[in-house]
Amino acid sequence: MYSTVNRISRSGDVIGPDERISPYDALRSITIWAAYQYFEENSKGSIKEDKLADFVILDNNPLKVDPKKIIDIKVLETIKEGKTVFKFAN
Repeated sequence: MYSTVNRISRSGDVIGPDERISPYDALRSITIWAAYQYFEENSKGSIKEDKLADFVILDNNPLKVDPKKIIDIKVLETIKEGKTVFKFAN
C-alpha cells in the first residue's frame, strides 16, 4: 500500500509520480477489487454477513495517517475465516 500511494523505491527514488493513487483506492485494490478480479466478490473483499471473515487489525488507520507513515503501521492481529491466526505480543 505504501509503495502504491507514495511511489517511492527502497532507495528513496520516486518512480512514476503520476501513477500514485489515494490510500482509499490502494486499500480497495487489495480488498474489494482483488476479490472481484478472482471472481470471489461474493465471498471475500469486504466485511459483510455470509462472507469469509478475513481481515487485519492495525495500530493506525492507513486512510488517516500521513501517506509516508503508512509503512510504519503495525499489524496487531490477523483473522482468517473468523479465527485469529496471528496476534502481536508485546
